[in-house]
Amino acid sequence: MGRALGFIGTLATLAVGMYFYSLQVKTLQPSSGTTPNNEAAVITGVKTDLIGIANAERGYLASEGKYASLDELISGNYIAIKGERAPYIYDLQITSGGFSATATRTTKGTPAQLWITESMEIQSSD
Repeated sequence: MGRALGFIGTLATLAVGMYFYSLQVKTLQPSSGTTPNNEAAVITGVKTDLIGIANAERGYLASEGKYASLDELISGNYIAIKGERAPYIYDLQITSGGFSATATRTTKGTPAQLWITESMEIQSSD
């Protein structure tokens, strides 16, 4: 009788342990959407792309004496990025005295926009 109660106690302890283990495993599995770590990596990538666009504009200005459009920078191999990094798309506005490179989010989330100007300071809408 004593051995049977010991065996039942061991099984009950094992069952409780497996229950807690299953709860931990569920919290470690990524969800189907974007995770906060993935979101931070995307935003860091967008900021890096904006700095690359701004540096390319500086180089183009030094060699050509004027600012270039995003297509001119890409076709002239001044930058190796595309016009987007999902979920952001890039736009470049040129004025007579400067430029503004903007990354606009195409889905819900924050920040909705990031931009950099000839001052080389990244700013965000949120």
